[in-house]
Order: sequence, then structure tokens, then C-alpha cells
Amino acid sequence: MLFTLKKFVGGLLMPLPFLLMVMGLALILLWFTRWQKSGKTLFTLSWLVLLLISLQPVADRLLLPLEKQYATYQGNDPIDYIVVLGGGYTFNPNWPPSANLFANSLARVTEGVRLYRAHPHAKMVFTGGSTPNNQSSAKTAAQVAESLGVPAADIVVLEQPKDTVEEAAAVATLVGDKPFLLVTSASHLPRAINFFTAIGLHPIPAPANQLAITTPLHSWERSIPAAVYLGHTERAWYETLGLMWQKLSGHKSDENSSDAKAD
Repeated sequence: MLFTLKKFVGGLLMPLPFLLMVMGLALILLWFTRWQKSGKTLFTLSWLVLLLISLQPVADRLLLPLEKQYATYQGNDPIDYIVVLGGGYTFNPNWPPSANLFANSLARVTEGVRLYRAHPHAKMVFTGGSTPNNQSSAKTAAQVAESLGVPAADIVVLEQPKDTVEEAAAVATLVGDKPFLLVTSASHLPRAINFFTAIGLHPIPAPANQLAITTPLHSWERSIPAAVYLGHTERAWYETLGLMWQKLSGHKSDENSSDAKAD
């Protein structure tokens, strides 16, 4: 119940639903009250904010500080485990395996497979629970990995965790104190590293699904609002809220510890 409530409230605080609620309040003030000036001000401000956060320069400037904290993993040290955290998914048995993973999840799995190719003796570990009447996120991701050539014998599926805190606890029972590659979206990795190091684990960051664009774009791509860039802003805001909650709830690792510095 608490998990569902957290997700529901967090969803309402995302930029689009929040700004739509503010616009709705502004329309109520304009149509049904005498607070015309307040209604006009609220609507104008919320519209302007929605416009700005849907522009590439603004959205990616918000997202980049999260994504640039860890570079793409290029090491070749021996690794026993490659842990790929779960993300958005659905499940339709009539679709090809990869179609069941949302973009953030698919990028994590493909990066995990790339790392497996470089460490063929490692085990791939997929985490993530299930939605009602659906198979788990972990199993769905594992099916994609198998379809890309990873042997089933090299795959471990952890289907119980519902969020990153539970994923860290489940992984701890499997890997112990061994270092392991931790694959998740680049924007989520700072928060995930905190959860894993806070319980004494030794994750090696392996970011995937980088979204913030730093290469040159056409002028119209930078100046026309787009849903994709609004999504970048949403990702930045979601992870910022998550980091704030992580700090308040005491899950954040000691930034001055030797483990945190090493990772």
C-alpha cells in the first residue's frame, strides 16, 4: 500500500501532471471566481514553465548533471556478476521480446549484454518485480538477453524486489562482498550507487540510456518544444526528488567513505 501511494504521489508531482493541475486551478479561478488576475498569472506562469522545460537546451541542462557523474564502463578486470536493474516494461507474449521493454529498460539490457560479451564468464543478474497479472520485469529482461544470445545458464533472475532499495537487498544475498557491475540508466545511477553502497556492497558503476544531448543539433531541434525533451526534464525531476527522499530517509551512503570514493 505504501509503495503504491509513493508511486501515485510521485507521479502527480511530475512536471506534466503538476503543471496541468496548476492550469486547471487557473481555469477554475478564471471561470468561477472573481480572482481573475490570479487565474491569469497562474495560467501564464504554468504555460511558460511547460514551454521552457519542453525545449532541448533547458531539459538537457537539467538532466546532464545527473548523467555525467559516471563514465561508460570500459574496464576489463575479472567480474563475476553484471547486475541490471529493472525498469519500465509490459508483457505481451505475441510481441518480440525486446518490444516488451520500455526504452529505459531496453537500453539497460543491451548495455548489460555488451558488458557480458566482454566478461563471458560472468553471470547476468536481472532484478524487478511484477505488475498485477503480468510476469516480472526481471524475467522479461532476461528473455530479451536470451534472445540476444546470452545462455540461460548465465542468467540469474531476482523477481521479488519492487524498488531500488529492495533490489540492493536482494543483490546483497547473491553477491556478498564481491565487486560487481551495476547497470542502470545514467540518471538513476547516482541514487542506485547510494543505495547499494549504504548496505556495504561494492558496485562498479556502468551507466546506460544516456539521454542528455551534448553534440551539435540543428537550430530547429533546439528551439521547437518536443515531448521527448519534456521526458528528459521529467527524468531529471524524478531523480532529483528521489535523491531528496533518499537523503531524508537515511539511505544515502557516506560520501566520504573509501568505498564510495572507489566506486
